[in-house]
Formats: sequence, structure tokens, C-alpha cells
Amino acid sequence: MSTQESMTTTRYPVAPGVRLNVRSGPGTQYPIVRALNAGTTVAIYCQAPGTWVTGPYGTTNIWDNIAPGEYVSDAYVRTGTDGYVTRRCG
Repeated sequence: MSTQESMTTTRYPVAPGVRLNVRSGPGTQYPIVRALNAGTTVAIYCQAPGTWVTGPYGTTNIWDNIAPGEYVSDAYVRTGTDGYVTRRCG
């Protein structure tokens, strides 16, 4: 990623009080690779359809790619919309 890209990437807050599992793919069937602490913000590089999840921000099948091989359910990220906020992965 270039310096310019990192400066223009929007960061979104994870739901308050939530320790959010990060998975290796866009769904609950993928292994957990780490967890994000409450109060974390994430950059979303692309989004992919996957397992339906219900969380503080609704029910969705959108998964946010936050790093190579790392996805979180959009139901736990406050993007301000129920739809896609960036390009689809792949």
C-alpha cells in the first residue's frame, strides 16, 4: 500500500464493548486468527458476501477485509450504512 492510500483510507469503529473475532475468510466457518479489542477502529480494504451475522448494527452477510487474510462481520462495524462502503473483494 502506498503512503497516499494509507492517508486516504477511512477507519470505522468496532461496536463499543465488543471484543471482535477476526477470521481468515468471510464467514463464521473460517478459523479465528485474532481478536480486536473494544474501541478499535478498522480500515476496510474490500468487502465480500459470506455468512449472515446479527450484531449491534443489524443483520448482514457483508464481511469487511481489514488486512490480508483477515475479515470481520460488518454487523459489528459502524459504517453508517447497511450496504457496501467500498469495492467487493476479488
